[in-house]
Amino acid sequence: MANTLPTDSVAGLFSAAPANDLPPVPDYNICPTQAVGVVTADGARRYRPMRWGFLPSWYKSPTDGPLLINARAETVAEKPAFRAAVRARRCLVPVTGFYEWHRTKAARLPWFARRADGAPLVLGGIWQDWGPDGRPTFAIVTTAANAAMAEIHHRLPLVIEREDWGLWLGEEGHGAAVLMKPAGDEALSLHRVSTAVNSNRAAGPELIEPFEE
Repeated sequence: MANTLPTDSVAGLFSAAPANDLPPVPDYNICPTQAVGVVTADGARRYRPMRWGFLPSWYKSPTDGPLLINARAETVAEKPAFRAAVRARRCLVPVTGFYEWHRTKAARLPWFARRADGAPLVLGGIWQDWGPDGRPTFAIVTTAANAAMAEIHHRLPLVIEREDWGLWLGEEGHGAAVLMKPAGDEALSLHRVSTAVNSNRAAGPELIEPFEE
């Protein structure tokens, strides 16, 4: 993922109180296990950091099982790791965009996806506190790819539209399951980017710029 959204702007957009320890922006190469700013609601909205990588309650350490960065929409309500969280602890993940890789016989070619209208991209996630210190962790919910993404990858992060933010956060009662569907084919803009982003040490705005062979 990449996030260039100023903290104050995001807090204002969601009417959320920002935490003091949010990760710095811009960050053009957010990797799993890093902290990401997410929006939660429990009476009031908060914009706060969480570890990208959901940790089930039975993990004795962060490496006690698979790294759970995604949760499939089709099974999230059934999986023991996720079923309680999807009912009671959903979050919004505002970012500039995300990377996806197209596998060929010769290479993994990265693409960057962002909203076609230029607005912040808001992804749907689930979260849970883990460990004796209550470390907050999250995973991004994914759906089957829409037609635009299917040429690159078979899965797509769940995109939550502005009018549905309250429903996903649980502020409008039950019924969030209806939101777990692919984004419209025109919702995202996709372009190839440099394979430099294949390294978790890569940084800089050039990572999200269009790349031509």
